[in-house]
Amino acid sequence: MDKKILIPLFNDDVAPRFDLATDVLLVEIKSNSDYYERVIVLPQASADDLCALATSANADAVICGGIGDEHYQYLTWKEITVFDDVIGPVKKILEAHKNAALSAGMNFYNA
Repeated sequence: MDKKILIPLFNDDVAPRFDLATDVLLVEIKSNSDYYERVIVLPQASADDLCALATSANADAVICGGIGDEHYQYLTWKEITVFDDVIGPVKKILEAHKNAALSAGMNFYNA
């Protein structure tokens, strides 16, 4: 089963705040463990636009730093899993997700 993950970016790390990110990584993980990455650049930072992108891209999960309660509730209502308060380099975080070892609140800077 294919999965899609949306990650707001700040350089090569997860963006510290969901509502301030303009670069977004969309990762599609295929059932054969291949994955495809695509960076999407938004014209301006907007939590509403990120939520719309997550739903229109049929994302299964959002991995982010801080996120407002309203947007967190909206995404979970849309049945999108939200891993919030996650900080660190995207490569380490994706590896943890692939190994089913990711949970909210994790710090990957010291991992």
